[in-house]
Amino acid sequence: MEDKTFCSVEDVVAYIKKQSIKMIDLKLVDMVGRMHHLTLPASGVSADLFKHGFGFDGSSYAGFKSVEAGDLCMIPDYTSAVLDPFWEVPTLSFFCYIVEADSKKPFARDPRTICMRAEQHLLSLDLGEFLLSPEYEFYVFDDVRYKINNHSSFYELDVSGEDECCGGYQLTKDGGYHAVSPLDRFHDLRSAICEMLEDSNVRVKYHHHEVGGSGQNEIELGFETLGRAADQNIWIKYVIRNLAQKSGKYATFMPKPLYGEAGSGLHVHQYLFRNGKSLFYTTKKDAYGNLSDTGRWFVGGLLEHGRALSAFTNPSLNSYCRLVPGYEAPVSLFYSLANRTSAVRIPKYARNSAEMRIEYRSPDATANPYLAFSAMLLAGLDGIKRRVEPPAPIDRDITQLPKRDLARIAVLPASLGEALEALERDHKFLLEGGVLTEDLVSSYIELKRRNEIDEAARRPSPMDYFLYFDL
Repeated sequence: MEDKTFCSVEDVVAYIKKQSIKMIDLKLVDMVGRMHHLTLPASGVSADLFKHGFGFDGSSYAGFKSVEAGDLCMIPDYTSAVLDPFWEVPTLSFFCYIVEADSKKPFARDPRTICMRAEQHLLSLDLGEFLLSPEYEFYVFDDVRYKINNHSSFYELDVSGEDECCGGYQLTKDGGYHAVSPLDRFHDLRSAICEMLEDSNVRVKYHHHEVGGSGQNEIELGFETLGRAADQNIWIKYVIRNLAQKSGKYATFMPKPLYGEAGSGLHVHQYLFRNGKSLFYTTKKDAYGNLSDTGRWFVGGLLEHGRALSAFTNPSLNSYCRLVPGYEAPVSLFYSLANRTSAVRIPKYARNSAEMRIEYRSPDATANPYLAFSAMLLAGLDGIKRRVEPPAPIDRDITQLPKRDLARIAVLPASLGEALEALERDHKFLLEGGVLTEDLVSSYIELKRRNEIDEAARRPSPMDYFLYFDL
């Protein structure tokens, strides 16, 4: 599959004609991070599409418009062009920006526009580029069935792992980390995914089987700038789900699809990069982990705003089934060298002037990447601006700390409701540079409460029947 990087709209139009592209696919993301698309015949495409866009009903997208005033326009971003690998008819795919239908002004709730504003804000501060490298953890199941209505609620999974024998070989619970064939049944699927990603101009660092014995996998990408990393987040999930289904499997990025198994996170390696060097690196002898003042203050911002950040980085009810003690997912807001129970980890293998970075370990892939990545940057920048000192690093198992010391460590929210309450109290840092707005924050909170928290609270679950049916 050929990848093409375009320098102008005219290049796009010429390429469509030369390569006999038949369809144009316009992709965009709503406020909760779900991708939508609309397809146009390429024969009618001209430079006008990239200037004025194509109209659609914004009231049908989560968190966008009310039904009485729903008109919006999507404008394809020509720099995001890639041949879509899943359609039989030759199709050129674009991510879109969203604008108001009449004025053509940027739509304030458009996630990609928010990401662009975050990059512009960073540029105004002369702090270089914000580079990110996410680790994508996901489960692959042989079959999935679930149902919810007024008189039925269940889910059932067919999984590989401890219940399956592979020619006499068997993965044990939590025994999947770097498993090899024949225990690793999904190597070829991951390789096919990575090959397709590389063909789509997405740089892959590596892939492997993850800890979860029931088909948990991981693919880590190379570092990219903020906006491109967010686009790639949406694209990799699109590729993984579609290729898995073509193989007769089902992939999910749910943070905790299986009780008692390892959860799936979205660990985000990140740093500020300028003039070929990481701004997080220092050679000062007393610097913990070679972390510079700038890097330490950035960490301070992440940790201070960590509870509010969770509303964007861990935005699902299921997120808080993962953020529990006893697994590698963090529950406490502290930083450390190599300690995988910390919210922020300094990798020991990347402590040099070009690669020095931190890893924020609490996020998961139910996040809208445009909002979550932008929010992480704004929290870090607030830490730099106010020179926020993080609590002293902890290099030991915090479960072994005395209760008095443990009580002093801030903890992540235990539920989505707690995270939204934290965001209500602490969101001024998100308004810096006009990146997010009060309207977006309040509408996001209202959307999450109405569509997820309130809906779940009203519905009896199978656990309710298990606990209470015979009382």
